[in-house]
Amino acid sequence: MPDTSDHPETVDLGWARLDVDRARRTGDAEVVYGPGKTVVQVVSALAELHARHPDRAVLATRLDAGAREAVRAELPGAVIDNVARTAVLGPLPPPRGLVVVVAAGTSDGPVAAEAAVAARVHGAGVERIDDVGVAGLHRLLAVREQLAHADCLIVVAGMEGALPSVVAGLVGTPLVGVPTSTGYGVAAGGVTALHAMLSSCAPGVVVTNIDNGYGAGVHAARVARSAAPRCVPNSSSI
Repeated sequence: MPDTSDHPETVDLGWARLDVDRARRTGDAEVVYGPGKTVVQVVSALAELHARHPDRAVLATRLDAGAREAVRAELPGAVIDNVARTAVLGPLPPPRGLVVVVAAGTSDGPVAAEAAVAARVHGAGVERIDDVGVAGLHRLLAVREQLAHADCLIVVAGMEGALPSVVAGLVGTPLVGVPTSTGYGVAAGGVTALHAMLSSCAPGVVVTNIDNGYGAGVHAARVARSAAPRCVPNSSSI
């Protein structure tokens, strides 16, 4: 049994101390990061977080196929996203504000999907715009109104990482860029995209680490919740 006798703000699982007070302090519950954990550890951590927060969704990220199958088998109420590599257990919060996740190419899809799931779990309404990279600017210009309607944008791009700068030059919406490890040779596993986004000449671009869709989703959800504390009736579910 988990031990909470000495520190009620934590749950000692023997191999980890879950921070069950984080939701009270920050508004967002702890999340299970899958890499480095066994499938048993992933399932037990997610189940315990759900037990401590039964009225809200809890999230596990970066789950490999084995972990996703274990969660599906042991926690049948969980919603599994094989593209985002996530598991969500518990009821989603009412959406407040709108996050739009923009992906440069289909190869950036897994990171964009992780960002979308994270933003929705953390309380924002979410829309997706996919495959609007700078190699075909007409595709991006066609969705400019949708970009401007958002409370926060997440712009995901690999290769040369130019898309966040272009989007930030089109609209004044708060924007977080996510460099991905997509690309050949000197793309350097996302380092080129990261440097391009960090050195953007367009004002207002903030940047996460390479492939960090989760971090972008949390940031954008907090911006959207603060900017527009209202319900979004037709937000997409996970």
